[in-house]
Amino acid sequence: MSSVLVVGYDPQAIPGVDGDALCAALDAETARFGEHGIDAAVTLVVFDGSAESTLVASLVERPWDVVVVGGGIRKAEPLFPLFELTVNLIRKHAPQAAIAFNTSIGDSVEAAQRWL
Repeated sequence: MSSVLVVGYDPQAIPGVDGDALCAALDAETARFGEHGIDAAVTLVVFDGSAESTLVASLVERPWDVVVVGGGIRKAEPLFPLFELTVNLIRKHAPQAAIAFNTSIGDSVEAAQRWL
């Protein structure tokens, strides 16, 4: 069974955003991975001192086939250093994994499938 790690920015930490709704959408997308026979896990980070250790712990948990980096990390210009950190940590701690990018929570499965 293929394995995918989805890395995203914690929606509970985004001011003015309905974090509960985004978490529900993420749960639904995680279930959709299962419907496609893909074992998926999610790691949510915030841009603080815990991001690196959180990412590394998830990346070394197992040999991932694909790591999907969410738009919350990529699209917000103030988070650009977090995006760079994320990509470089993937290269270092999960070098066997393809790196994929979704356009929204709802197409994470398709992003991963491009590389499986």
